[in-house]
Amino acid sequence: MAAPILSYEGLGLVQGSGWLFADLDIYVGARDRLALIGRNGAGKTTLLKLLANRIDADKGKRTIVPGTHVVMLEQEPDLSAFDTLMDFATAGADAPAEHDVAAIADQLGIDMARTAASASGGERRRAAIARALAQNPDVLLLDEPTNHLDLAAIDWLENWLARYTGAFVVISHDRTFLTRLTRQTLWLDRGSIRRKEIGFGGFDEWTEAVFAEEARAAQRLDSKLRLEAHWLERGVTARRKRNQGRLEKLKEMRATRAAMIGGPGVAKLGLANDDVRSKSVIVAENISKSFGGRPIIKDFTFRVQRGDRIGIVGANGAGKSTLLKLLTGEIQPDEGKITLAPTLDGIVIDQQRSLLSPEKTVRDILADGGDWVEVRGVKKHIQGYLKEFLFDPGVVEASVGALSGGERSRLLLAREFARESNLLVLDEPTNDLDLETLDLLQEVIADYEGTVLLVSHDRDFLDRTVTVTLGLDGSGKVDIVAGGYADWEAKRVRPATAKTKATPTGTASPPPPQARKKLSYKDQRDYDLLPARIEAIETEMAGIETELSDGGLFTRDNARFNALTAKLDTLRAEKAAAEDRWLALAEEVEALG
Repeated sequence: MAAPILSYEGLGLVQGSGWLFADLDIYVGARDRLALIGRNGAGKTTLLKLLANRIDADKGKRTIVPGTHVVMLEQEPDLSAFDTLMDFATAGADAPAEHDVAAIADQLGIDMARTAASASGGERRRAAIARALAQNPDVLLLDEPTNHLDLAAIDWLENWLARYTGAFVVISHDRTFLTRLTRQTLWLDRGSIRRKEIGFGGFDEWTEAVFAEEARAAQRLDSKLRLEAHWLERGVTARRKRNQGRLEKLKEMRATRAAMIGGPGVAKLGLANDDVRSKSVIVAENISKSFGGRPIIKDFTFRVQRGDRIGIVGANGAGKSTLLKLLTGEIQPDEGKITLAPTLDGIVIDQQRSLLSPEKTVRDILADGGDWVEVRGVKKHIQGYLKEFLFDPGVVEASVGALSGGERSRLLLAREFARESNLLVLDEPTNDLDLETLDLLQEVIADYEGTVLLVSHDRDFLDRTVTVTLGLDGSGKVDIVAGGYADWEAKRVRPATAKTKATPTGTASPPPPQARKKLSYKDQRDYDLLPARIEAIETEMAGIETELSDGGLFTRDNARFNALTAKLDTLRAEKAAAEDRWLALAEEVEALG
């Protein structure tokens, strides 16, 4: 990494009656890819605004290399003063040229002539992305860039950022996005900030080591009060360990479910035995649904079993919401039949946190002003229940209006999960949730005794949660895959095995040559040896990252710092190439049977 091009020394900001944070030292290098991690309410968005010079600090010195262009992508940009999305994207002194915005907007698939007032959340988000990227920034500050984006748009943005030659700092709850793109991590925690030269993929291990050391220090001091201050952190660490066990259980459930599913997109409905039939809660038989002559769902057959965790994925407009409404009986198919178990009792958790009255208190929302919450038939004290949802118990008298967006989402989850039900319907539940809350939500879903229907664009969350994925491609076809998003994606991108296939010119290509019976000697050798090589690269990278985590190395031995950084970049590229090679060989091994 070269010398910092943007930094803040001794940064402090007062919020309310005290310091939100004080004495923070932050620097951004010219090619940094920084994940900014912290709990809801820690001040992540505020910190980005300070770096962008949108707000003034109460103390500290901001330094920027002359000519450095910093652009911030806000989570909720205000479009109220603009007639069209293009008007918004080209407004202001530093606005990009219209043709530059249009070029990016075209790749994102958005009509910038659309009126701002009628634009959906996804369209507004893509317009904001087009505006930010078209400004050709040296430093990008990204606040939840994947919110409201569908999978295709997320994939496009990931590819753009992978090619981007500047620096970025990103806040996101999308673990897959962070893991794929970041190389350094800023951890904003309890008013202080830590930096480590590792991408988000190493964040969990790092934080658990920090919490473990703090717990040991507290025990050595025999400080009961200090131990109590860490109840949440210890709970997070324990939760992650428990979730590993839940993932093993999820694998077993997927294996069981896979035995009930035939080839891609075909359920063994006709072969279901009496035990399977008795456990069915939703049965779709050859259902089809069209709108305006366009087929949304076409000839879809599927049986939802009691205890299933069903993920529904696809691009915006592919028909996810339509399929969800069909499966829950909210709308009826044009053809075919939907049968719901008469005992089905569902609750729907969507993005309706705005329906929580801002003047009410947390106690009002959860316990109607009392001290006890009825949680699926079991009485729990409100403060204990709040701790289960990662709230400080002292928040019980706070008004809803004083909570952050993420905290309101968490409160809505706490209220709805307390209700008796055997069907849980979640429509994009991960928006505005921090990473720790996503861990909690994963745990709650795993422990839920009923059936779950989940619409989400969060790939990692789907991989951790669902037993079956229903993938829509926009043509009316629904693929049925046992497993999560990664399993669906693997099925979707697998090369066609038909005897003939269309070439780009539309003509038929000749049949493929007879498949090999085994790998070549070189391929087999690579397949056998690459896992050990990848592990060795990771070990070497970990050693370099540990040395780079020494904050004084850059000043003390700049040549060593630069050499280690260059070596780390080389190893990352070598590891990526090795992984791609091994995965390609693994697919070939699977195809060979």
